[in-house]
Amino acid sequence: MTEFWLISAPGEKTCQQTWDQMMVATTRNNNLSTNHKFNIPDLKVGTLDVLVGLSDDLAKLDSFIEGVVKKVSQYMADVLEDSRDKVQENLLANGVDLVTYITRFQWDMAKYPIKQSLKNISDIISKQVSQIDNDLKARASAYNNLKGNLQNLERKNAGSLLTRSLADIVKKEDFVIDSEYLITMLVVVPKTSYADWQKTYETLSEMVVPRSTNLLFEDHDSGLFSVTLFRKAIDDFRHKARENKYTVRDFQYNEQEMNADKEEMTRLSTDKKKQFVSHMTRNVIYGLPVNFQAMLLQPNKKNMKKLREVLNDLYKHLDSSAAAVIDSAMDIPGLNLSQQEYYPYVYYKIDCNLLDFK
Repeated sequence: MTEFWLISAPGEKTCQQTWDQMMVATTRNNNLSTNHKFNIPDLKVGTLDVLVGLSDDLAKLDSFIEGVVKKVSQYMADVLEDSRDKVQENLLANGVDLVTYITRFQWDMAKYPIKQSLKNISDIISKQVSQIDNDLKARASAYNNLKGNLQNLERKNAGSLLTRSLADIVKKEDFVIDSEYLITMLVVVPKTSYADWQKTYETLSEMVVPRSTNLLFEDHDSGLFSVTLFRKAIDDFRHKARENKYTVRDFQYNEQEMNADKEEMTRLSTDKKKQFVSHMTRNVIYGLPVNFQAMLLQPNKKNMKKLREVLNDLYKHLDSSAAAVIDSAMDIPGLNLSQQEYYPYVYYKIDCNLLDFK
């Protein structure tokens, strides 16, 4: 798991002093976290009422985005079913891995103009993610159809000789081709009946060509034999073969059809491997006054509790009620925050582990 804490606190005399103070508390005196500055442009924050009004919408948008991102990730895992260990390295944002993208985050001014209000920016993000969600549904549907068609073809190439495709077993030289009078038929014979087949196949019906049978293929239970006879004897031969517990496969050698089946299998296999989705990552709006410093912390797993204590000590002066809120249930009117999420500094958890393999 790769977890980051995105926090923000008001600047001291300068934002750089806020950064330096946090670095001293979390890295220079100990090894609680690896820290990065998180660059946020000067957004049109508006009034506190505007921010409170947006809080519920942003919480819903964030949940929606997270759900879509995880669906994209799971879809990619389905596509890479034979090499799921490579899923994480294929989950990219703007061509780089998620950790690199987050630690070097740059606001996309073209997509999200900072002169727009926070409400407009959130609407832009919502529309873009909705489009991604719709595209994903269409791609997933197409992929599932593709996968189903491929599985049907694969099923035809496996299983018993009584049902499986024979296209990859037989060869042109096994057949009498383009004869007006003769035809080669394929018969499935149980292994326990090989000797009986050799003794009786020439007399199962009239007009069977003597010494024309050959064993072409075997599976665990049966063998596939070829036999040549006159076309006019086909129906009688089928009937007599069935009486003797032999199964005549309904198969005629057609090179074009067989090649088409093989090409379709190859095409489906190739198309399946190409089913990759466009890379995307979540975008989160933080409306903060210009003298706030945003900082990205990657906690040391063994020191998470200590890191939280250090941050609370560092910023507890910002809100004397924070300690009480952390330890007890308290609703903050207008803000969609649980008691575990409220601290005297702005806090947002980012989890880069998008997949939950079972």
